[in-house]
Amino acid sequence: MGIIASEEGDVPVAVEETYSGNYIVVFDPIDGSANIDIALTTGSIFGIYGPDQQCLVDMDDDSMIDQAREKCIVSVCQQGSNLVAAEYCLYSSSVVYTLLVGNGVYAFTLDPAYGEFALTHEDIKIPKAGRIYSFNEGNYDLWDVKLQNYIDHLRQPGPNGKPYSGRYIGCLVGEIHRMLLYGGIYGNPKNKNSKNGNLRLLYECAPMSYIVEQAGGKATDCNQRILESMPEKIHQRTPIFIGSPEEIDKLEKYLA
Repeated sequence: MGIIASEEGDVPVAVEETYSGNYIVVFDPIDGSANIDIALTTGSIFGIYGPDQQCLVDMDDDSMIDQAREKCIVSVCQQGSNLVAAEYCLYSSSVVYTLLVGNGVYAFTLDPAYGEFALTHEDIKIPKAGRIYSFNEGNYDLWDVKLQNYIDHLRQPGPNGKPYSGRYIGCLVGEIHRMLLYGGIYGNPKNKNSKNGNLRLLYECAPMSYIVEQAGGKATDCNQRILESMPEKIHQRTPIFIGSPEEIDKLEKYLA
């Protein structure tokens, strides 16, 4: 690793030169941190970009800080399509590490008896459709009317006499993990109070979108693929809709 950018840091950090490489790592160390005190699902998200110009900040030289910081941001802020690997770790009733290095999504579950991870889900493929939706419906009245109409549709009984099931746990890792296995759709849209949504593009949405697309799903902000969105700032936010391809297609028809 040459550069590390985290949700917990204001600017990227250069790895000490002795141990430094050329890869850029972006991550959210604790996704769903509000769940910690009540022992609900949390996770970690990582994205890795290929070799690029290193960023070295000499914090003792004030005259160089702004210039070095700008160099860092330019180097770190890349489209998700440039990712070479992405991974997340789910902390729940079991610890599940899901990995993508460019060809297939694989999940490994921690065996506490041996202290090792065992392959439990090989070459994951998300179902083309799924009758589970994950939105924070507490914001319903703050959403665009078209999105409200879409949610109203999901609440109506389908051909089998049952509506979609609503599931929301406040942890992106948990929502995506369930979706990869069962299908469905997750949304964190913009609203009247959050014009750009709540999630961070660089180290939350892009890595998870990379994983979901590799598994056969889709991820969009409803203007373009998340992986095509170019961040201008480290902590830039974005709306996101992500999940089974048929569910995303249905959403886009409502929002068109």
